[in-house]
Amino acid sequence: MSELTFSIVKPDAVERNLVGAVLAMIEAAGLTIKATKMIRMTKEQAEGFYAVHKARPFYNDLVAYMISGPVVVSVLEGDNAIARYRDLMGATNPAQAAEGTIRKKYGKNIEANACHGSDGPDTAKTEVSFFFSQLELVN
Repeated sequence: MSELTFSIVKPDAVERNLVGAVLAMIEAAGLTIKATKMIRMTKEQAEGFYAVHKARPFYNDLVAYMISGPVVVSVLEGDNAIARYRDLMGATNPAQAAEGTIRKKYGKNIEANACHGSDGPDTAKTEVSFFFSQLELVN
């Protein structure tokens, strides 16, 4: 079943000029990039996007990290796109990620782990609409 998911190439990967490499891995995995853009999140955007983690001890560090540099946000499409992209990303901690995954290849640590992806259908819908209008999604 075709579905949409959301991706962020995080500041650490953008800074190291890995955007093309990450997007190439996404396309090679058979996912279609429906929309993409480079942005610099404001503090308010990052706080809103990560509001679900507000009570967690890492929240402030996460917000500071995500506004530390530009990111590339994308909407991906494909059969079982959410699960497929999560498999492609690998474990949150790059040291525990499987070989051949984005985080194993490009992640530096548990925070600077190169990418983010939606964890379920409801999250994907919310995350896509947080950064993209319907007009920006290519049909």
